[in-house]
Amino acid sequence: MLYLKEAFLHIERLNNILAYLKKFYPITNEKIDVIDANYLDAFAYRFAKLQDLLGAKIFRVYLEVNNFPVQDKNFLTLLKELQKEGIVDIDKWAEFRGVRNTFAHDYPYEESQKIEAINYLIQNINYLFEVAKKSRINVR
Repeated sequence: MLYLKEAFLHIERLNNILAYLKKFYPITNEKIDVIDANYLDAFAYRFAKLQDLLGAKIFRVYLEVNNFPVQDKNFLTLLKELQKEGIVDIDKWAEFRGVRNTFAHDYPYEESQKIEAINYLIQNINYLFEVAKKSRINVR
């Protein structure tokens, strides 16, 4: 499936970026000055792309393949079904959406929130990788 190939490309790139960022973990204001900003930008971009791809495309395809009607269903209904299938935890997904929203805006007064979000992702990004893997493995 083309979407999964794209998802695993994002995962591969995120893992490469994580190898660099983990050298500075936990990230603080002082460490931000020595971290190459391109890595942080790429990290935020790839994370957002992966989560969007899962939510907008892969989840729907997974459910369709497994005979769950997705047309005219809202996203929460889809998430509930995915949670029943053991693919995603709704609360964890919501946390990741909150983190994504932190990266979506570039307000200078929110630097500490962005640093907190980066640290959260470094610590928890494997959850998103597992969701992608489960979406692939469990297609019946």
